[in-house]
Amino acid sequence: MTTPADVRDAVPAFDDVRYMNTGASGPSPRPVVEAAQQTLEAHEWDAAGDPGPYPYAFDRYEQTRADVASFVGADETEIALTQSTTDGINRIASAINWEPGDAVVRTDLEHPAGVLPWQRLKRYGGEVRVVPTSEGRIDREAYREAIEDAKLVCLSALTWNFGTHLPVAELVADAHDAGARVLVDAVQVPGQTALDVSEWNADAVAMASHKWMMGLWGAGFLYVNGDVAGDLHPGQVGYRGVEEAGPDDYELKAGAPRFEVGTTSPAPYAALSAAIDFLEEIGMGTIESHIDDLANRLVEGVPTGRLISPRDPESGLVTVSVDDPEATVERLTEEYDVVIRSLPDPEGAIRASLHVYNTVEDVDRLLDGLKEIEETGW
Repeated sequence: MTTPADVRDAVPAFDDVRYMNTGASGPSPRPVVEAAQQTLEAHEWDAAGDPGPYPYAFDRYEQTRADVASFVGADETEIALTQSTTDGINRIASAINWEPGDAVVRTDLEHPAGVLPWQRLKRYGGEVRVVPTSEGRIDREAYREAIEDAKLVCLSALTWNFGTHLPVAELVADAHDAGARVLVDAVQVPGQTALDVSEWNADAVAMASHKWMMGLWGAGFLYVNGDVAGDLHPGQVGYRGVEEAGPDDYELKAGAPRFEVGTTSPAPYAALSAAIDFLEEIGMGTIESHIDDLANRLVEGVPTGRLISPRDPESGLVTVSVDDPEATVERLTEEYDVVIRSLPDPEGAIRASLHVYNTVEDVDRLLDGLKEIEETGW
């Protein structure tokens, strides 16, 4: 059994800093990076003659698709390999037949990945309805009003700025009752807590491996419900997404693989499979428990009035109010070797991300730094 201490030892980044910014990007352990390095060498050198670079890469894609499907509770035909969460969201956005007057619903706390694709729709006569939230909680009445006659809902499963879980299954059910489809941004979930996408009944879920899964940049994945994929025609079509291409027409693959386009390196996907193996060796129960212990320790040490996230933590994302976020983040790094981030929203906030490789000492160092910075002036 791989322990949290083993994980920390496997991540060289901790030789230099106390890293607590996994919600942005999680440093990878050695086995994950080594899997990518080995695959890159095998693909570029060993596979040149036999089996050939394309067959080698396609075999890697299919193995990773199977690994991802098992990890998130999906069928292999419901998984498309993408480059990022933003990439996955845009692939769904471009596959819908938009018409003037169509409406998209989102919350007011979405990451830019869940904001920018819909702003573009305004150029074509589309409407974007924004549902208000308060302290990471969605206004359910406003949501029910917004989804009436909407074509699509895009929402986050775990809010990136408050660390709160939205009631995804309930929100999906409401949207379906109103005739809208639902696209979920779940990038903050896999690797942090166990996930079975079938429980949400969403039409699509976009994710990536470079945060809590401790994978590499460039390995995203997109779940598309098997009952929905056939109704979606990708805006980008390439050889990986078709069964066959004739001189005048083409036949899209069944299911989510139709959303894959063309040539991409197999190395990040080998790392994704290695990351899944690594997470399973640790055990999601161990990860969840470790994160909860650290998050509770952090919120207990934050002074009254400074905590923005829930006092009863729902995740490893903990947001705190400070007088000068940018200066605080800079001083924590330079003077305390602590890496966290500032947030654009809510105003005046910094966020710590606590994962399985973090320790009690990391949390205490952060709290000591915040206390000393407040006492000496922000």
